[in-house]
Amino acid sequence: MALFFTYVIAGLAVAMPVGAITVEMTKQGLKNGFMHGWVVGLGGMTIDFVLILCLYLGLASILQLPFIQIPMWFIGAIFLLLIGYDSIKNADKDITLSGEKPKKSLWSTYRNGFLVAVSPGNIVFWLSVFGAVLTNSYNAAEPANFLIIASGVLTGILLHDIGLLTIVATTRKVMSHSMIKGFSIVAGLVLIGFSCYFVYQFIMAITHVI
Repeated sequence: MALFFTYVIAGLAVAMPVGAITVEMTKQGLKNGFMHGWVVGLGGMTIDFVLILCLYLGLASILQLPFIQIPMWFIGAIFLLLIGYDSIKNADKDITLSGEKPKKSLWSTYRNGFLVAVSPGNIVFWLSVFGAVLTNSYNAAEPANFLIIASGVLTGILLHDIGLLTIVATTRKVMSHSMIKGFSIVAGLVLIGFSCYFVYQFIMAITHVI
């Protein structure tokens, strides 16, 4: 149990920094309620689990190769630009106030979370900051402990998401339609900002290779 709770804390630490997935999760939570925000988080956790599995299987070195990372910076920039643009364009749409039934499908919300998480920023963070810790643990542990470690990390991320969305759901009850619309526009601009950062990293990565 000590191993599990250690990695629950590690999962919370991974989820704490504010990134594109947190912005999208908060936006959807405000516009469509707790479930839609949580589904964005589940989309992100799908990628997190895949990355944990890759680290366990020793594929981290492949993901760190320049010819793998460079296209991902560009692809991630496109995804975030499109989602950010959509957030601004449709800021006045798909808003359900507290007590109303959301019109947006959970699948489309999950897809957004998945696409935001498929970004080099997320992957590089896992590999550089958290990957070394996980890899060392995997090497030292028996193979059966992988399930305990992975479950602990994902549980920590899940607890963060539930805590964040509980706050968002409570805040949403006192927010007007125009306030939620304004937040959606701000969220879109932030996502476009992340997109520009990815483009910058893409250009820098190409420069270093050349």
